[in-house]
Amino acid sequence: MNIILIVADTLRRDHLPPYGNQTVLAPNLTAFAESALVFEDCYPASFPTVPTRADLMTGRYTFTYLDWGPLPRNEVTLAQCLSRAGYTTCGVIDTPFMVRNGYGHDRGFGDIIYVRGQGDAERIDVNLWRRAEEDYCAPRTFREAADWLERHHKEQFFLYVDTWDPHEPWDPPHHYVTPYLPDYQGEVIPPPYWDYAEDGITERELAIAHACYCGEISMVDRWFGHLMERVRTLGLLENTAIIFLSDHGFYFGEHGQFGKRRFRWPDNLPFEQGFLLGRTLADGYTFRSPLHNEVTQVPLLMHLPGQGARRVPGLVSLPDLMPTVLDLADVAIPDRVQAHSILPLARGESASPNSIAVTSAPFEELGGLSKTVDDRAREVLEASPSTITNGEWDLLYGVHGDPVELYRTRADPQHRHNRIETYGSVAEQLHAQFVAWLEAAGTAPEILAPRRRL
Repeated sequence: MNIILIVADTLRRDHLPPYGNQTVLAPNLTAFAESALVFEDCYPASFPTVPTRADLMTGRYTFTYLDWGPLPRNEVTLAQCLSRAGYTTCGVIDTPFMVRNGYGHDRGFGDIIYVRGQGDAERIDVNLWRRAEEDYCAPRTFREAADWLERHHKEQFFLYVDTWDPHEPWDPPHHYVTPYLPDYQGEVIPPPYWDYAEDGITERELAIAHACYCGEISMVDRWFGHLMERVRTLGLLENTAIIFLSDHGFYFGEHGQFGKRRFRWPDNLPFEQGFLLGRTLADGYTFRSPLHNEVTQVPLLMHLPGQGARRVPGLVSLPDLMPTVLDLADVAIPDRVQAHSILPLARGESASPNSIAVTSAPFEELGGLSKTVDDRAREVLEASPSTITNGEWDLLYGVHGDPVELYRTRADPQHRHNRIETYGSVAEQLHAQFVAWLEAAGTAPEILAPRRRL
């Protein structure tokens, strides 16, 4: 079994047609889903970008012990396992953190093709010669992946494709934006990572940013289609598993937020104003950042040769994909892996192995330093809650004494009505499952201690 694993960063589940969105134009992903397994209840574990990649590569819940940073040397990666088993392995990547600062997420790949242009330092350099759609990062990444397949399709292979789009900055070609905003004039709106109204972001600016985000989804969709066309012309559909997913979502005004975490500079300076005054990102503070469904629910589409199309209910956590891929390849799953293969669930042979799914940023200590969304450490002024879901209820819980939120997952997917006062017993049950889950994951006593009480 050949395997292609594709990650599109920051792609909200509710922004894809297979999950009910009737606005976003994504015909290739829609066609793919019509002949694939569509998982209805998939969540990241560690949040956001780098912690999620650590989970995907190791099959572990790394937020319980690892900050945004390099993989420890004793971690065994998916690529290492497949390479040792004789697979030809390659990662085609434009997500900048994957191959920077010794993070080790490229560990075990036989080859890495890094498409420059998404990192802060390289973006201006690359954009100087960007003239047509084919010069943007997502198109280049999918083209490189398709070309690699042409060279290696006769081998037994594992191809990992990681594109940062639709991550900000949202600046796709205009023709992708105008279907969503006909009078678009080329503006690029940066997110403040704060409460947007307080930061002076207008409704028009929010609409522009969202239209550009949707445009980037459409651009990713087109070039995903380019890769799939190469898969078909090379005759690979019958012996290749193809998995498409995202790592997390983004807030575009929901819950008053525009971003995926909340951080600020001293004196409550807004994001852009701090830059104008010469602040650096490392000067800031992090604040309470609840993880609601817009961020925690992610798409997971899977083509398995011999399996027909169907929707698959049941809780799935992104670390489950590492042992699932090894299961597909008939490669032994290392003892160190904590997650579970969902291949039996995909084949309809069993229910989900997960009774709850936990999504959390790496655990933070008040007054300590945290790398929230990048390589810059910021002082933690408020702890952020983890989100615990059982498929029916969502519990947002940080540490004892902090605010607790409880929502009905199905009836209230937008988390508008906090039911903690009415359904305290439900919160207590979910919290007890959370503590047991942390214990089973081997969480350190000093992290467990402030979380043992609701």
